[in-house]
Parts: sequence; C-alpha cells; structure tokens
Amino acid sequence: MDGTVLVADDDRTIRTVLTQALTRAGCKVHATSSLMTLQRWVEEGKGDLVITDVIMPDGNGIEQLPRISQLRPELPVIVISAQNTIMTAIQATEADAWDYLPKPFDLPDLMKRAAKALETRRKPASRPLVTSITQPPREMVEDLPLVGRTTAMQSLYRLVARVMNTDLPVLITGESGTGKSLIAKAIHDFSDRRDQPFVVAQAAELATPAGIAALKARARSGTLVLDEVADYDEDTQASLVRMIDGFGEGAPRLMATSQVDLTRRIEDGQFRQALYYRLGGVTIPVPPLRERVEDILLLAEHFLARASRDGAPSRNLSGEAKELMRAYSWPGNVRQLENTIRRLSVTASGDDISRADVELVLGNQPAAEPARGGPEGEKLSASVARHLQRYFDLHGGALPPPGVYQRILREIEAPLLEIALDATGGNQARCADLLGINRNTLRKKITDLDIRVTRRRKLM
Repeated sequence: MDGTVLVADDDRTIRTVLTQALTRAGCKVHATSSLMTLQRWVEEGKGDLVITDVIMPDGNGIEQLPRISQLRPELPVIVISAQNTIMTAIQATEADAWDYLPKPFDLPDLMKRAAKALETRRKPASRPLVTSITQPPREMVEDLPLVGRTTAMQSLYRLVARVMNTDLPVLITGESGTGKSLIAKAIHDFSDRRDQPFVVAQAAELATPAGIAALKARARSGTLVLDEVADYDEDTQASLVRMIDGFGEGAPRLMATSQVDLTRRIEDGQFRQALYYRLGGVTIPVPPLRERVEDILLLAEHFLARASRDGAPSRNLSGEAKELMRAYSWPGNVRQLENTIRRLSVTASGDDISRADVELVLGNQPAAEPARGGPEGEKLSASVARHLQRYFDLHGGALPPPGVYQRILREIEAPLLEIALDATGGNQARCADLLGINRNTLRKKITDLDIRVTRRRKLM
C-alpha cells in the first residue's frame, strides 16, 4: 500500500491498531480523536484516504462527509461504526462514503478495503455533492428492529442502502417472522418515495382486474408490495404480469415478499417464470434468527428498551437468561423474540429477568424447527452451496470484498465449534475429542473466533 491515511476515532486502541497495521503496510498515518482536526487536515490537502468513526466527542463522522466531498471530491472515506443498525449503512451510503464497516471489524478485511480505496482513488466526477443526509423521525429509528452485527445482516444493510433510491423491483425472501415486511417498509421510508403511499397487497385484493386497478391507484408513485407472492394462483400471476407490463411513467415501485424459494416453484410449474423475472430485479435474502446467534441479545436489548419506553417496567436479562436465549432455536424468528420480550417485560418476577422467567414463556411456545428452505434429505454440501450462492447474490452483480475464502471458512467453523461445545456441555477436552482436533488447537480457535464457553451439565 502507498499513501497517507487520516484516521479519526475516539477509541485510542483502535487508533493504535490502525496506525500500526497501516504503517506496516507502507502507509503514512495521521490519527486523531477529533473531527475538527480531521477537517483541518482535509482542508490542508493532507491524506489520500480517510477512515472515520461515526460518533465522536465533537460531532458525527457521517455528517462531515458532505463537507469533505465538497472540499476533496477525489478523497475516499471509509466509515466504521459501533452502531450496528440499518440507519448507519443507509446514511453512510447516502453521504457517498466509499465503504462502511461495523465494529468490531475484521482488521485484514479493513486493510484490503483500504488498499482498494487507495488504488482506485475517487475521480471528481464520480462523487456527487451531498447537501443533506436522511434524518428520519427519532421514533422511526428507535422502533425499527433491523439490528445486527453479523456478516449476513451487514451485507443486507449495504444492499438495502444501494437499492433504496433505484427503481429496480425488489424480491425479499426469508422465513416467517424474519422481518421481510420491515425491510420493504425501510426501503420505502428512507427513499425518495417516502412522501408517497406504501401499499401492501394481499392475494385476495389481486384476484380481479378491478382489485388490481384499485391497488395501483392507491399506490400512485409510491411503493406496492406483493405480500407472500408464492401464494398467488395462476390467474393472479398472469394478471400481475399484464399489470407490470402496463406500468408507465409515475407507476409505483414494485416489491414482493416470499417465504419459499420461487425458483423451485418455477421448476414445479407452480410459479410463472415471467412474473419471477419481473419481480427479481434485486433479491434480498433475510437470514433466520438461528443463523445470526450473535444478534439475538442485541435484538433482545432493543425490544426491552422499547418496552420500557412504552411504559413497561425497566428490565435486564440475567446471565443465565441470556445463555438460554442464545441457545434457543427461535422457530418464529425475530417476531417470536419480540413477543417473548414483550411478555417478559410484564411478567418477570424481578428487575432482572431470570432463566426461569424465560423458560416459563418459551415453554408455551412452539420449539419445533421450521423448514430450512432446502429439499428433504439435502446433503450439507448442497445446503452450503445454496447459501454461498446467496452470499454472492447479495452483492448485486458486484464481486464480494477480497478474502472470501477465509471469511467463509470462519462462518462455517464458528457455528461448528459453538454447536460442538454446546453438545459437550462446554467440556473442551470432550469437544476436542469429538471434533478430532488437538485441545490446544481448539482453545486457539475459541480465542480467535471469540466464542463464549460456558461449562454446564447438558440437559437432555
């Protein structure tokens, strides 16, 4: 790497780590905990790349981007943030950040992105001046449970931010309760169509030409969402194709949601290929909660805070309650988690929600795993192939960031170790024997992957 990097972060450790890593890579580094200092450096013409945090003691890093763009339109900016919500990704993209990474970030990944930014360098014509940044109502942000630091959710946030102000149709797929409708609403509410209607269409409303015409009239130039489009019968599907082909200027943006794999429905002759191609301009797969275990407690805290704002007693989760919630399969996904927290905020026996409180609520909820979305008896390799294809599809035709091999291995290795440790009650000797690896190797992997280990008797 070659160039000068300006680093702005109020965390001394992060400044030190980035300074050391970038210096070793051959860069000159200026690091500061002040946005005012960063702004002065930019004004003086220093730096070939900026890496900045969002929340700083003297301001907001994203809000500085328009000024940086105006002064130095060729200067790329990478935003890093501990605010693991969709709004950060949307605001960073709208402010034309070169890239966005959540904290805690993977240092090799950040270094590769920095190297790419230094190689490409922005051309003035490619970076439009942004004069304002989306600032939705406070209650909208607080009530939006699109929270998560996992790779899958961060990729989803970036994709939402990229497609938000395009006219491309969007197909949102995922199990019931994952938040497909919330994502559709977020895309609408933070887009330039936010002042137009947001209309969700059910199958019954699309059964007749009059119903389709009425929905189109209601949506105007806003957004029309076809809810669970896989459930539509053949006649309705044919009518939708004709409606979409008849769209002219001022037509609504089209989005659709589906719990099932539409390509499989096409193969079975149950879904029109013509409709699929008209709906699938961009596909956004939403992962089930069991595949984003690290986000469970973030979401739980979000729902507890919301319940407190709504008048419920202020509650905290005990360590044992957190452990149980992380281990639970959540077949109803985020919706089930939200309803569970809502009940716990009212029924818990004390300020700290105990494991017994959680068991009492979850004991009355279904524990069966939902369908995985793959054919019965599917081999692990085939399931992995499907998920890898979706990972590549998440990038909307562009290549994923460099380092795919190690990232994918890490994604597979971490749940394998977590499940094996859970199965052996946290006994590392038994777990190492089960996996067929050396105990020291297991300990190193636990440290490297930041896996939490709790010794306990396995409850069967």
